[in-house]
Amino acid sequence: MTADASAPVLLWFPALGVPARKYDRLAAELATAGIACRVHEWRGTGMHPARASRAVDWGYRDLLQEDIAAELAQWRAANPGRPLLAGGHSIGGQFAVLAAALHGGVDGLVVVGSGVPHWRLFPSPLRWLVAGFGQVLPPLTRLVGHYPGEALRFAGREAGQLMRDWAGTVRRGDYDGLAGLPNDLSARLRQVEAPMLGVRLANDRLVPPASLRALFGVTGSRAVTERVLDRQALGVADDHFAWMRAPAAVATEVARWWADSSATARFSP
Repeated sequence: MTADASAPVLLWFPALGVPARKYDRLAAELATAGIACRVHEWRGTGMHPARASRAVDWGYRDLLQEDIAAELAQWRAANPGRPLLAGGHSIGGQFAVLAAALHGGVDGLVVVGSGVPHWRLFPSPLRWLVAGFGQVLPPLTRLVGHYPGEALRFAGREAGQLMRDWAGTVRRGDYDGLAGLPNDLSARLRQVEAPMLGVRLANDRLVPPASLRALFGVTGSRAVTERVLDRQALGVADDHFAWMRAPAAVATEVARWWADSSATARFSP
């Protein structure tokens, strides 16, 4: 399908440690549905030349105020007048919401397998593992000089400050106090009123229902839509990562949601 000048464009942010190429199938399915998708490459991942070390470090501020700000500007310039959606998987969904709060100009938000990772939002006994991880990350990353994800079998080699920022949200449940970011970030998040779609995978232990709903709740949007996809709908396991191999159902939900959201915006009094 060839998108017309009014069709939306989507800037997509991957999960932690996942290269952009892993979302090629999603981008292709979205293109078939009339939504052009550009996938961001995180620092330290995939084709990006940076690699985390004691001497090469970055955190939320660097990604949001430098990398993502530049990508949003480029995507807007390449698609003047078209609705701009921001979305992501796992931590990428959180970054999409934070980017909308910091930079504005986002017409819709899409998050898949994403939520606020506050330890209290997880059921026992997993909540205690998440809580402990949030406590261990700051001293671990300072000792090693980066986050050794390959050794821990969670994400990849990540920047120390990035993981310390993430751990702050694990402990506190909010996005306040992030190094180098505005002190009124929570207030800016409440000003985000774009319609928002949250796709939850039915057996995603990393994102319980309360976590996704907490991410809805940090924004000011009252046009929130939650969809739950199970194994039957997906055609693959309904966990945190398997859907990436068969993303047709996710793309269908995104296209359907945007058609409904844009129609409501056009015809509401």
